[in-house]
Amino acid sequence: MNLVIPPIFFYVVGALLIVFGAARALTLGRVRRGGDIQDDDPARASAGARARKRHLAFGIIWIGMGLFLILSTAMVLKVRSPF
Repeated sequence: MNLVIPPIFFYVVGALLIVFGAARALTLGRVRRGGDIQDDDPARASAGARARKRHLAFGIIWIGMGLFLILSTAMVLKVRSPF
């Protein structure tokens, strides 16, 4: 029994990973101008910086995964195409 998944599925999932990864990196990974200045507790300020770095890093990873999924799907289709 073979399960054939249409390639559009992988293109859509890759595009979603790119869009939401970019949104995560740009919105959650940015430095908030007003909030960091008012924090007097260094531990709380450093936890916020770690969270921003984590969101930025995982946003970039999501973008990379989306690009890989789209490119690998395109390469597989190009190799298997009889034309």
